[in-house]
Amino acid sequence: MPDAAASRPLVVLDCDSTTIRDEVIELLADAAGSREAVAAVTERAMRGELDFAESLAERVATLAGTPDAVFGDTYRRIRTSPGIRELIAEVHRRGGRVGVVSGGFHEVLDPLARDLGIDHWRANRLEVRDGQLTGTTVGPVIDAAAKADALREWASATGIPLSATVAIGDGANDLDMMAIAGLSVAYNAKPVVRERADVSIDDDLALVIPLLDRLSA
Repeated sequence: MPDAAASRPLVVLDCDSTTIRDEVIELLADAAGSREAVAAVTERAMRGELDFAESLAERVATLAGTPDAVFGDTYRRIRTSPGIRELIAEVHRRGGRVGVVSGGFHEVLDPLARDLGIDHWRANRLEVRDGQLTGTTVGPVIDAAAKADALREWASATGIPLSATVAIGDGANDLDMMAIAGLSVAYNAKPVVRERADVSIDDDLALVIPLLDRLSA
Protein backbone atom coordinates (compact mmCIF):
# COMPACT_ATOMS: atom_id res chain seq x y z
CA MET A 1 0.00 0.00 0.00
CA PRO A 2 1.58 3.34 -1.07
CA ASP A 3 1.92 6.02 1.58
CA ALA A 4 0.16 9.39 1.39
CA ALA A 5 2.96 11.22 -0.42
CA ALA A 6 3.49 8.42 -2.91
CA SER A 7 -0.23 8.31 -3.67
CA ARG A 8 0.02 11.93 -4.85
CA PRO A 9 2.58 11.73 -7.65
CA LEU A 10 3.98 14.25 -10.09
CA VAL A 11 4.42 12.69 -13.51
CA VAL A 12 6.42 14.73 -16.02
CA LEU A 13 6.56 13.63 -19.64
CA ASP A 14 8.45 14.68 -22.70
CA CYS A 15 6.06 15.69 -25.50
CA ASP A 16 7.24 14.60 -28.94
CA SER A 17 7.36 10.81 -29.42
CA THR A 18 6.19 10.42 -25.82
CA THR A 19 2.96 12.27 -24.99
CA ILE A 20 2.28 12.29 -28.72
CA ARG A 21 3.43 9.89 -31.41
CA ASP A 22 4.77 12.61 -33.66
CA GLU A 23 7.72 15.00 -33.81
CA VAL A 24 6.11 18.44 -34.16
CA ILE A 25 9.19 19.98 -35.76
CA GLU A 26 8.91 17.40 -38.53
CA LEU A 27 5.22 18.13 -39.08
CA LEU A 28 6.03 21.85 -39.29
CA ALA A 29 8.86 21.05 -41.68
CA ASP A 30 6.39 19.29 -43.99
CA ALA A 31 4.86 22.69 -44.70
CA ALA A 32 8.29 24.23 -45.21
CA GLY A 33 9.49 21.43 -47.51
CA SER A 34 12.37 20.54 -45.20
CA ARG A 35 11.14 17.39 -43.43
CA GLU A 36 13.89 15.05 -44.62
CA ALA A 37 16.69 17.33 -43.47
CA VAL A 38 14.95 18.10 -40.17
CA ALA A 39 14.24 14.43 -39.40
CA ALA A 40 17.92 13.55 -39.84
CA VAL A 41 18.98 16.26 -37.38
CA THR A 42 16.26 15.26 -34.90
CA GLU A 43 17.41 11.65 -34.92
CA ARG A 44 21.03 12.62 -34.22
CA ALA A 45 19.99 14.99 -31.42
CA MET A 46 17.79 12.38 -29.71
CA ARG A 47 20.66 9.88 -29.81
CA GLY A 48 22.82 12.44 -28.02
CA GLU A 49 25.14 13.03 -30.96
CA LEU A 50 24.37 16.76 -31.26
CA ASP A 51 24.00 19.60 -28.78
CA PHE A 52 20.26 20.13 -28.43
CA ALA A 53 20.26 23.94 -28.65
CA GLU A 54 22.41 23.84 -31.77
CA SER A 55 20.22 21.19 -33.38
CA LEU A 56 17.07 23.14 -32.50
CA ALA A 57 18.41 26.29 -34.14
CA GLU A 58 19.41 24.33 -37.25
CA ARG A 59 15.98 22.76 -37.60
CA VAL A 60 13.96 25.89 -36.81
CA ALA A 61 15.95 27.88 -39.39
CA THR A 62 14.41 25.72 -42.13
CA LEU A 63 10.93 26.98 -41.17
CA ALA A 64 11.62 30.62 -42.12
CA GLY A 65 8.85 32.09 -44.25
CA THR A 66 6.21 29.50 -43.30
CA PRO A 67 2.77 31.08 -42.64
CA ASP A 68 1.69 30.87 -39.00
CA ALA A 69 -1.48 29.03 -40.06
CA VAL A 70 0.82 26.01 -39.94
CA PHE A 71 0.27 25.77 -36.17
CA GLY A 72 -3.42 24.95 -36.44
CA ASP A 73 -2.81 22.60 -39.35
CA THR A 74 -0.11 20.80 -37.37
CA TYR A 75 -2.20 20.45 -34.23
CA ARG A 76 -4.95 18.76 -36.21
CA ARG A 77 -2.42 16.19 -37.44
CA ILE A 78 -0.85 15.12 -34.15
CA ARG A 79 -1.72 11.75 -32.62
CA THR A 80 -1.69 11.22 -28.87
CA SER A 81 0.17 8.19 -27.59
CA PRO A 82 -1.80 5.13 -26.46
CA GLY A 83 -2.58 5.22 -22.75
CA ILE A 84 -1.84 8.92 -22.16
CA ARG A 85 -5.42 9.80 -21.22
CA GLU A 86 -5.66 6.80 -18.89
CA LEU A 87 -2.37 7.74 -17.21
CA ILE A 88 -3.45 11.35 -16.69
CA ALA A 89 -6.80 10.24 -15.28
CA GLU A 90 -5.12 7.89 -12.80
CA VAL A 91 -2.60 10.49 -11.62
CA HIS A 92 -5.44 12.94 -11.05
CA ARG A 93 -7.48 10.26 -9.26
CA ARG A 94 -4.57 9.93 -6.82
CA GLY A 95 -4.54 13.70 -6.27
CA GLY A 96 -1.34 14.12 -8.27
CA ARG A 97 -0.28 16.39 -11.12
CA VAL A 98 0.89 15.86 -14.69
CA GLY A 99 3.43 18.05 -16.47
CA VAL A 100 4.74 18.06 -20.02
CA VAL A 101 8.07 19.71 -20.80
CA SER A 102 9.06 19.86 -24.42
CA GLY A 103 11.93 20.73 -26.69
CA GLY A 104 9.09 21.43 -29.13
CA PHE A 105 6.83 24.43 -29.25
CA HIS A 106 4.19 26.19 -27.15
CA GLU A 107 2.18 26.98 -30.26
CA VAL A 108 1.19 23.31 -30.51
CA LEU A 109 1.64 22.23 -26.88
CA ASP A 110 -0.79 24.86 -25.54
CA PRO A 111 -3.91 23.41 -27.22
CA LEU A 112 -2.70 19.87 -26.53
CA ALA A 113 -2.34 20.60 -22.81
CA ARG A 114 -5.83 22.03 -22.65
CA ASP A 115 -7.27 19.05 -24.52
CA LEU A 116 -5.56 16.48 -22.28
CA GLY A 117 -6.09 18.30 -18.98
CA ILE A 118 -2.37 18.66 -18.25
CA ASP A 119 -1.55 20.72 -15.15
CA HIS A 120 1.87 22.17 -16.06
CA TRP A 121 3.62 22.58 -19.39
CA ARG A 122 6.64 24.33 -20.87
CA ALA A 123 8.18 24.47 -24.35
CA ASN A 124 10.09 26.66 -26.78
CA ARG A 125 8.43 29.55 -28.60
CA LEU A 126 8.77 30.27 -32.30
CA GLU A 127 9.15 33.85 -33.45
CA VAL A 128 6.44 35.07 -35.81
CA ARG A 129 6.61 38.34 -37.69
CA ASP A 130 3.99 39.61 -40.13
CA GLY A 131 2.20 36.29 -40.05
CA GLN A 132 5.26 34.22 -40.92
CA LEU A 133 7.81 32.20 -38.96
CA THR A 134 11.18 33.92 -38.91
CA GLY A 135 13.21 30.74 -38.47
CA THR A 136 14.24 31.54 -34.90
CA THR A 137 12.95 30.94 -31.37
CA VAL A 138 12.34 33.56 -28.70
CA GLY A 139 13.06 33.19 -25.00
CA PRO A 140 15.03 30.49 -23.19
CA VAL A 141 15.72 27.23 -25.01
CA ILE A 142 14.10 24.23 -23.32
CA ASP A 143 17.05 21.86 -23.30
CA ALA A 144 17.98 18.98 -21.00
CA ALA A 145 18.85 21.24 -18.06
CA ALA A 146 15.63 23.24 -18.49
CA LYS A 147 13.59 20.03 -18.41
CA ALA A 148 15.16 19.05 -15.08
CA ASP A 149 14.55 22.57 -13.76
CA ALA A 150 10.87 22.32 -14.72
CA LEU A 151 10.47 19.03 -12.86
CA ARG A 152 12.08 20.50 -9.73
CA GLU A 153 9.99 23.69 -9.95
CA TRP A 154 6.68 21.86 -10.39
CA ALA A 155 7.49 19.44 -7.56
CA SER A 156 8.28 22.34 -5.24
CA ALA A 157 5.18 24.29 -6.27
CA THR A 158 2.89 21.33 -5.61
CA GLY A 159 4.60 20.15 -2.41
CA ILE A 160 5.45 16.78 -3.95
CA PRO A 161 8.88 15.38 -2.99
CA LEU A 162 11.24 14.38 -5.79
CA SER A 163 10.98 10.80 -4.54
CA ALA A 164 7.31 10.86 -5.60
CA THR A 165 8.04 12.08 -9.13
CA VAL A 166 8.16 10.17 -12.39
CA ALA A 167 9.99 11.36 -15.51
CA ILE A 168 9.10 9.78 -18.84
CA GLY A 169 11.01 10.36 -22.07
CA ASP A 170 12.58 8.92 -25.17
CA GLY A 171 15.59 11.04 -26.06
CA ALA A 172 18.95 12.18 -24.73
CA ASN A 173 17.57 15.59 -23.74
CA ASP A 174 15.28 13.82 -21.24
CA LEU A 175 18.14 12.26 -19.27
CA ASP A 176 18.71 15.16 -16.85
CA MET A 177 15.11 15.18 -15.61
CA MET A 178 15.08 11.39 -15.50
CA ALA A 179 18.20 11.43 -13.32
CA ILE A 180 16.55 13.48 -10.56
CA ALA A 181 13.10 11.85 -10.58
CA GLY A 182 12.04 9.22 -8.08
CA LEU A 183 11.37 6.90 -11.02
CA SER A 184 12.62 7.24 -14.59
CA VAL A 185 10.76 5.57 -17.46
CA ALA A 186 12.10 5.17 -20.99
CA TYR A 187 9.25 5.13 -23.50
CA ASN A 188 9.91 3.85 -27.04
CA ALA A 189 13.33 5.24 -26.27
CA LYS A 190 16.74 5.54 -27.85
CA PRO A 191 19.35 3.03 -26.58
CA VAL A 192 21.16 5.58 -24.38
CA VAL A 193 17.88 6.34 -22.58
CA ARG A 194 16.90 2.70 -22.13
CA GLU A 195 20.30 2.02 -20.58
CA ARG A 196 19.93 4.72 -17.93
CA ALA A 197 16.22 4.50 -17.11
CA ASP A 198 14.85 2.57 -14.14
CA VAL A 199 12.16 1.03 -16.34
CA SER A 200 11.70 0.72 -20.09
CA ILE A 201 8.27 0.37 -21.71
CA ASP A 202 6.91 0.48 -25.24
CA ASP A 203 3.74 1.53 -27.03
CA ASP A 204 1.35 2.07 -24.08
CA LEU A 205 1.74 4.80 -21.45
CA ALA A 206 -0.91 3.11 -19.29
CA LEU A 207 1.88 0.67 -18.38
CA VAL A 208 3.18 3.44 -16.10
CA ILE A 209 0.07 3.22 -13.89
CA PRO A 210 1.15 0.18 -11.83
CA LEU A 211 4.61 1.70 -11.47
CA LEU A 212 3.15 4.59 -9.45
CA ASP A 213 2.94 2.29 -6.45
CA ARG A 214 6.74 2.09 -6.40
CA LEU A 215 7.07 5.74 -5.41
CA SER A 216 7.95 6.76 -1.85
CA ALA A 217 7.99 9.98 0.13
